[in-house]
Amino acid sequence: MSQEKIEENQTLPPMHLCCNVGMRPRTPRPHRILIVEDEIRLAEMIQVNLEAEGFAAVVEGNGASALRRQSIDPSDLIVLDLMLPEMNGFEVLRTLRRREDPVPVLILTARSDSGDRIQGFSNGADDYLAKPFAILELIARIRAIFRRTFPGEAQKRNVQSGPFRIDFIQFTVHRGRTDLKLSLREFRLMEVLIAHPGRVHTRQDLVNLAWELDARPTLRTVDKHIAALRKKLGDTEEKPIIETLDREGYRWLLPLKS
Repeated sequence: MSQEKIEENQTLPPMHLCCNVGMRPRTPRPHRILIVEDEIRLAEMIQVNLEAEGFAAVVEGNGASALRRQSIDPSDLIVLDLMLPEMNGFEVLRTLRRREDPVPVLILTARSDSGDRIQGFSNGADDYLAKPFAILELIARIRAIFRRTFPGEAQKRNVQSGPFRIDFIQFTVHRGRTDLKLSLREFRLMEVLIAHPGRVHTRQDLVNLAWELDARPTLRTVDKHIAALRKKLGDTEEKPIIETLDREGYRWLLPLKS
């Protein structure tokens, strides 16, 4: 069961890192992720964050329904809680492998016993993440699995905006040849803002998307991190990069380059 504490109503429309929304034939479909988790609020929070990253995410609350869905409508990756009712995660994993389903599986669990990790890997798990966890780490691990599974995945996560070159796999930002050396929090804030240039993100939006699931930063903390990010980006009144809208929030002003 989950150890995370999640606030009510932490839902936002999904955001995707793309800049042209016109007709684009043969656009690759987003990777599909099946979340198997019986803690509803945790499952929904994971789903919202994965959709914000451009994935297509669905939720099942027990092992039997997850196996049915996977046999009828296969996903590209499964995020699997071990402590499920009736059929636990190990049983689900063993059933998938008996069916010769090669889908990558990332295990989530509140257990810290190394024996569980060994058993999971022995049964065919691809990765393991203990609760409570940071959503940034979950996303990074999922991306790493997809890089191993789908050749060329890394090329999809490089973006140019104004003078900045952003690598969402390596978590780096360059201005020309200069590595700006953002902290992980600053990088995550930049990633959220840049997802929709010109869109206003409230401070609560940024808390929901740029902090861990069990974190409780104040809105003033958001302002401090934005100020630090602006300083590293070289944001000035004469050449603004991130705009502040009083009582509303922040927005990224530079367009994305295809």
